[in-house]
Amino acid sequence: MSQLLERAHYLLSAHNARQLPPDAGAEVAFAGRSNAGKSSALNALTRQNALARVSKTPGRTQQLVYFQVTPEAHLVDLPGYGYAKVPQDLQAHWQAFIDTYFRTRQALRGLVVVMDIRHPLKDYDRQMLSYAVQRGLPAHALLTKADKLGRGQQGLALQKVRKELVAAYGDTVGVQTFSGESRLGVDQARSVIGAWLGLNPPAPDGGDRPAG
Repeated sequence: MSQLLERAHYLLSAHNARQLPPDAGAEVAFAGRSNAGKSSALNALTRQNALARVSKTPGRTQQLVYFQVTPEAHLVDLPGYGYAKVPQDLQAHWQAFIDTYFRTRQALRGLVVVMDIRHPLKDYDRQMLSYAVQRGLPAHALLTKADKLGRGQQGLALQKVRKELVAAYGDTVGVQTFSGESRLGVDQARSVIGAWLGLNPPAPDGGDRPAG
């Protein structure tokens, strides 16, 4: 069951492919622009207060951070989009690492892209979604900080993003409203991620409808 997500704990950080754990089992990657609410989303999904903050210590900002749910299931926190602020050679290293990860990682079962509902589908969001689609992996967009908008505005934003996603990627990318603060959409997202990790059966509607 997706309740197993509550067992998630920090496992390791990887700066290059050699430091990745064995390519076995199932893992779900999380991507998001800086300040999109990725840490809050990870904490809400695992019902922990500070799980993602483990990865925010200095020196880990350009690493893949693994959280173990079970010995065969992991969540992978990709760093926020901050590499414009680092030296060019580090940018190149990180880009190559991520590219290789998405092309070759057999354990990868899906990608969650966290976007601020007020500023969705920026260039980096589209880049990450394209990685998943090109690989044939399912992706799911969390429109976070939905509590900042009224229900009517949430619905309009959701419809607009869904329309753009279908136009760009077909039906391979799900989308939902989400708020770690108010817990809007948390159970829906847990169901999607749990299914990808093999922790629970898939949601019958594909998990792309707004919660509530």
